Amino acid sequence: MISEASRHCTVELQALPSRIGQVRRIVSAQLRYWQLDRLIDQAALGVTELLTNVHRHAQPDKLCTVEMELLFDRLTVSVHDHDPRIPMPGSAGPLETTGRGLALIEAVSESWGVLPKGDAGKAVWFTLPTALPAPAAPTPYAVTAVFGAATTPFPVVEAEPRERTPVRAAVAT
Repeated sequence: MISEASRHCTVELQALPSRIGQVRRIVSAQLRYWQLDRLIDQAALGVTELLTNVHRHAQPDKLCTVEMELLFDRLTVSVHDHDPRIPMPGSAGPLETTGRGLALIEAVSESWGVLPKGDAGKAVWFTLPTALPAPAAPTPYAVTAVFGAATTPFPVVEAEPRERTPVRAAVAT
């Protein structure tokens, strides 16, 4: 169900590996529709990690709801499941292949958390800012080598001198 007025999207599913790819495509399509293409990679990674956690850990079932809500300058993505246990960030070693999901979410999102719902389960959420960061002003660069003192609004990069090889030496005869 998608509600344009509130910019809200909800998908109910069984958190099975075959469904996770479908939800990634739904999230990507919805963000394109909202003209938030630049958030697709972060949102898709975050929802994949949350759905994988439901698949691997949630009890008594794998039924869950993915919700995306765009409100002002924040996109909130949440996954609701029926397991009341609160997830904790893992401490995976360098050779382990699991245990980094919440750390990844923390790394790519602005904020994240868990909303306990008692016996009804919980919602794990993360937010992404929708506004582009202000561009940094370019540092003026003084050009004095040829024209005397001058200032440019862009950086000037001087090329390294290269050793030139005669054409005859480079071509086999």
